[in-house]
Amino acid sequence: MRRSLQIAFLAGLPLIAAGTAHATELDLNISNKAANAQINMIPDSRKFDAGVGYIYHESSTHIFNADFHARGQTAIGNLPTTVGVGVQGTIFDEDNLDGSALGLGGNAHIKIPAVPGLGLKAALHYAPSITSFGDIDRLVRFDSRVTYRIIQNADIYAGYRIVRTKVENAGNETLDENVHLGFTLQF
Repeated sequence: MRRSLQIAFLAGLPLIAAGTAHATELDLNISNKAANAQINMIPDSRKFDAGVGYIYHESSTHIFNADFHARGQTAIGNLPTTVGVGVQGTIFDEDNLDGSALGLGGNAHIKIPAVPGLGLKAALHYAPSITSFGDIDRLVRFDSRVTYRIIQNADIYAGYRIVRTKVENAGNETLDENVHLGFTLQF
């Protein structure tokens, strides 16, 4: 029952933002051993985004996440960049291991003007032991990708993701690590 409440809580957080959301992003990617789906809602103000996601790994690992980030435009090395800073809540269930965590972090999507449509995107979230619960002492998630805008509201990409945790009184456990292909659609 506790796990169901945690999942419902994580899934409900972004729905708070949905009332003011105008734009939605659907992100799907797949590797040889894992599939991932993410939905992000972005309000008209474009000052924050909120989303929910799910990763299924063929080793019977289920990873749920809910994100909330402040969002803004900046430049990194004179390249136009969209940056997000905020939190990612994660709940996972693996055969002999389960836990939840609240990680701080963010993401950056850098556009390369010299090659129209090309971009680099990376995200990192870290949850130390104080915000990690269940069988774990910490959780780290890192995502990176090379994106290409093929039409006005669709990107394709090749990416790399790792979700790694430290198990209480034991070593590190990799919940998911893969190279994948995917696409993002904007509505």
